[in-house]
Amino acid sequence: MSSSAATSVSPPLSSTMQAFIAAMPKTELHLHIEGTLEPELLFALAQRNQVALPYSSVEALRAAYAFSDLQSFLDLYYAGANVLRTEQDFFDMTAAYIERARADNVRHAEIFFDPQTHTERGIDIGIVFAGIARALRAAREQHGFSSAMIMSFLRHLSEEEAFATLEAALPLRSHYADLWHGIGLDSAERGNPPEKFERVFARCKELGFHLVAHAGEEGPPAYILGALDVLKVERIDHGVRSEEDPQLMQRLIQQQMPLTVCPLSNLKLCVVDEMVQHNLARLLRAGLAVTVNSDDPAYFGGYMNDNYLAVAGALALTRDELLQLARNGINASFLPADDKTRLSNELEQFAATH
Repeated sequence: MSSSAATSVSPPLSSTMQAFIAAMPKTELHLHIEGTLEPELLFALAQRNQVALPYSSVEALRAAYAFSDLQSFLDLYYAGANVLRTEQDFFDMTAAYIERARADNVRHAEIFFDPQTHTERGIDIGIVFAGIARALRAAREQHGFSSAMIMSFLRHLSEEEAFATLEAALPLRSHYADLWHGIGLDSAERGNPPEKFERVFARCKELGFHLVAHAGEEGPPAYILGALDVLKVERIDHGVRSEEDPQLMQRLIQQQMPLTVCPLSNLKLCVVDEMVQHNLARLLRAGLAVTVNSDDPAYFGGYMNDNYLAVAGALALTRDELLQLARNGINASFLPADDKTRLSNELEQFAATH
């Protein structure tokens, strides 16, 4: 979806505000790299790897991107990932995302990847790491684009399978120490509470990884509490249902626990019916550390600027509120202190001159 299309559900933004959003330095903290696989690249990789697709054209595939809930999206997401077979495939997908992110003035991205989606298909975990990392390192060297990798466990699978994935990945850790900093938990929330992964997250904490987990998108506020108290996470991915529990809200405010909110994703997966109903502005104005992210942008109709434009228009966000969202993203990142300071200074200089 283009930026103009992303704002079609909301009041038109002034050209000045659109330009402000486009130019503002940003971080992205909730991005599934497999969810950046645009239909055109998906078809190209299918052809390259001789993978049959159940769609006759790019247009037919795009037309299938009409989801009723999280599961209906996941079914197509996993089918699309089937075209990823080689290190070059993972490189091409990641490089394409970086190009889009840089165009949106994203300075730093912390990227989820799901090895189990690929190892279940017989793809070696080393191929997954190598392709993604090669693109991220190239972007760092060529453009100064900063990034980190967050290996995520699929919550619809067992904790034993998560442990097996961790053990398969650990021998690679030293080679990817410059990038692989975190562990996450994603896929279908319903019926898969955080407690299911208590032991493997405890092990990851012992190993010194940063910990995050999806919670409170389709799952109840209790899942957010489980992620905090059982998994000991440092960020909540989504977290929009925290508003249903006033006591939890106060805790999130007091602890300044970051929420990596994905507005267009919430709209596309029917978490909200219209963007004007989204609670991002209420959460932000209540004092929560809310950030804006694109989740699975190829499937949900927009990258970072599209998400900012959509909420700015629908929720009447002010310039200062947009800057606060960007500040929250820097503060919530896993960047070293010096890099956070550098990015913060860049944002404040932008604020002073715009």
